[in-house]
Amino acid sequence: MMKKLSLTSQIALALALSVVAGILLQDSADFVNEYIKPLGSIFLNLLKFVVVPLVLFSIMAGILSMNDVSKVGRLGLRALLYFTFTTIIAVTLGLVASTLAKGFLPLIHVETGSGSEAIEIPDFTVMDQIVNMFPDNIMLPLTNMTMMQVIVIAVFFGVAMVHVGEAGEAARKLTLSANAVVSKVLSYIIALAPVGVFCMLTPVVVANGPSVLGSYAALIALGYSCFFLHAVCVYAPLVYLLGGLSPFRFFKELQPAMLFAFSSDSSVATLPYTMKCTEKLGVREDVGNFVLSLGATVNMDGVAIYLGVASVFMATCCGIDLTLNQYFAIAFASTVASIGTPGIPGGSLALMAMVFASAQIPVECVAIVAGVDRIVDMGRTVMSVTGDASCAVVMQNRFS
Repeated sequence: MMKKLSLTSQIALALALSVVAGILLQDSADFVNEYIKPLGSIFLNLLKFVVVPLVLFSIMAGILSMNDVSKVGRLGLRALLYFTFTTIIAVTLGLVASTLAKGFLPLIHVETGSGSEAIEIPDFTVMDQIVNMFPDNIMLPLTNMTMMQVIVIAVFFGVAMVHVGEAGEAARKLTLSANAVVSKVLSYIIALAPVGVFCMLTPVVVANGPSVLGSYAALIALGYSCFFLHAVCVYAPLVYLLGGLSPFRFFKELQPAMLFAFSSDSSVATLPYTMKCTEKLGVREDVGNFVLSLGATVNMDGVAIYLGVASVFMATCCGIDLTLNQYFAIAFASTVASIGTPGIPGGSLALMAMVFASAQIPVECVAIVAGVDRIVDMGRTVMSVTGDASCAVVMQNRFS
């Protein structure tokens, strides 16, 4: 029966079954955590294990197939400009929507400085973000999954192989061969997606229960409303006007990646699915692999939206009336922080502390927002993955 269903249908069915199973197994949390959750962890580990070689070899193979170093530079610069543009719109949307809605939202009473969990504020600056892009060790980024540094390594070696010509032919053949092998390994892992999704999401439902929204319902609903508006009002027009593609077809073909992003809560783990989906949308493999690998690291529109929403929401809960300067501080810090967010579950919490601190919002509030971070993170991961795919479509149509 499952073999007759498309990947989208299989993942959707797994999502539905995980909700049902999670509710039915509310009183069996030990069983779920001991026997179901580990299977989800195995699947996620398999995806993480293949992501680094996938990004490394696919970017190098993409550069080799272009045979034009200047074209790689133009594509990368234009993709970065696209990501920056959509991120600025995303954080603006989050700030405006939450400000307009704050008078109608039920608030959480917050008493700061009394028993709240202490959270260390990361001392990040813009220059720190730039410096951290460049590795001082070739092995550590590969073992630690520091994806921006992996991309830098891939670009340097890919460009070098093009420049040295015949002297790099052996390395070129090895790279293309390794890329083909990694792609085949990836196909094995993708076949396990429905089972993996079920095993990852069921423990989440069990842990939160039917009243998963609880007192945070307003915050969650506002965040997801902004995600929807960003997809419809930003991605859809850009795909249509700059990508020459029907938004309906775009979202239809992207469903497997969006569904997996929602369940896995990881834009990096979803990268293989996004690549497959954009190929069906007509994006060439070299363009898609390069843009999507870059986007999985630097494009986090969902994070930018939620940082804006959470900042205004928690400021209101604390009785803080934000000034224009504080709004600008949130916008700037959210844009920078979203670029540096790790594409893994919960990767935004530490950087949220930086955003809160920049606007003089009590950093203890991060511990409060963390209660629903996993739920909201599923939606913002979908946003980030959708943004990556929209950029790939636009780059393919306009600039490749």
